[in-house]
Amino acid sequence: MAASILQAGARTAADLATELGLTPAAVRRHLDQLLDDGLVVSRPVRSRGERRRGRPAREFVLTDAGRDTFDQQYDDLAAAALRFLSETAGEDAVREFARRRMSFVERRYAELVGRHPDADPAELLAEVFSAEGYAASTRTGPVGEQLCQQHCPVAHVAAEFPQLCEAETEAIGRVLGSHVQRLATIAHGDGVCTTCIPSATGAPSGNTQTTPRAAPAAR
Repeated sequence: MAASILQAGARTAADLATELGLTPAAVRRHLDQLLDDGLVVSRPVRSRGERRRGRPAREFVLTDAGRDTFDQQYDDLAAAALRFLSETAGEDAVREFARRRMSFVERRYAELVGRHPDADPAELLAEVFSAEGYAASTRTGPVGEQLCQQHCPVAHVAAEFPQLCEAETEAIGRVLGSHVQRLATIAHGDGVCTTCIPSATGAPSGNTQTTPRAAPAAR
């Protein structure tokens, strides 16, 4: 169930029951256990229209501890290695490391474009990042598409070394050949890493751009 929340983001009990084919009672039991273990928290569902009477629906999201259960066992070692690199070789070395780490984006994106030349570029990028554990998907935004990553395998390290997020944003813009803008990051406390990919008619000119902190992605 935690994996479903990781993949799809905030989910209500009703959402989970439908997606997993479980009874509401079974879902509640699982959610109660996840709450007790500190792996998820609940919050009121944001209203998108006239508020209905009765108790407001609640949705469930992963906590940092919940994300930790997936693949962040080596955060301390990775952070220590980057601190050493920064101290001995300087910030430029950290940036170069971050860029080399993201080289898989261009390589795998090119492979997918070769096999699916007519596919939506954002969808191909989502496939590239999902294969690396980012649980990525796309959705339509106000001025184009949004690449949404429900999970970041290096979130805790990136909180200390934002060069990792910057290199990721640069790689996305490079393969698309257009301006992209990071709207939110898990490393800075947002629920989802969200990158805006403006449409061809609405894209501003200029290079890729990263903002250190922005409002959480629209839901």
